[in-house]
Amino acid sequence: MSQRALSRLGRLNPTVAFLGVGAYVFVALILPGIVGAALLVLLAAGAGWLLTKTWPVQPPGTRIARLVILTLVIALTVVKAT
Repeated sequence: MSQRALSRLGRLNPTVAFLGVGAYVFVALILPGIVGAALLVLLAAGAGWLLTKTWPVQPPGTRIARLVILTLVIALTVVKAT
């Protein structure tokens, strides 16, 4: 299943993926409290899963950038939940 999901993600247009995730984060941030935080938790879980699957093939700079982004999403989740 994960190989099929990664294959589908690899075929996505990067601009469409970026705009889609941006819209998702925007909605998560404007929704009240725990609902928005739950959406951000789902985003962090998906990003974490993707990070674990692509870690071996990413250069160190990309790994660091993705870890920073994941950390920021988790921090936003904590702020949103409180």
